[in-house]
Amino acid sequence: MLQTVTGFLLDTLETTLVEFGAVVRDATPKILTGLVFVGLAYVGIKAILYVLRGALDGIYPEEQELVVDLGVAIAGVFLWFGAALSLLNIVGMTEIAASLGTAAGFIALGVSYALSNMIADTVAGVYLLRDPDFNPGDRVKSDPVTGTVTAIELRKTRFENDEGDTVVVANRDVEKKWTKYDEMDATTTAAAETV
Repeated sequence: MLQTVTGFLLDTLETTLVEFGAVVRDATPKILTGLVFVGLAYVGIKAILYVLRGALDGIYPEEQELVVDLGVAIAGVFLWFGAALSLLNIVGMTEIAASLGTAAGFIALGVSYALSNMIADTVAGVYLLRDPDFNPGDRVKSDPVTGTVTAIELRKTRFENDEGDTVVVANRDVEKKWTKYDEMDATTTAAAETV
């Protein structure tokens, strides 16, 4: 009886090791191909992001570095996600790659809906940063405030009102409607308000 149990365990162990060896032997080309792909993807993505950063640095001035960083970060996320899905396909996990791609689409849709105001602020911030008529130091009237623009950020614009207080306004509200005062108009307006 003891010999039968020992023989059974040895046969099971031998069968398991043979099958495991066959699986490793069959998977080795896919694993090596995947490792080569990861190396090439790393170099390729780094090169693409470097070129993209250089191109965006050429378009945007230094004070708009936030826009450049945002663009490079978004491109990097998409490139790395695409590389991960491709890697899953290479190693033979096509169903998982398809499921992840579909799930990522639904998650992105939900996140974009949840962050719609933040996205609107960021898009409006990019427009305000690129607008040659809207700069720090300009006297501007926007819906909730009239004052001097002190800072334009990706999501918010800071104004200093006539009382010297800092007023922070969401970029989507500023971009809707704003009026820039000339120096002469600002002097006339201030004089009319004091009378």
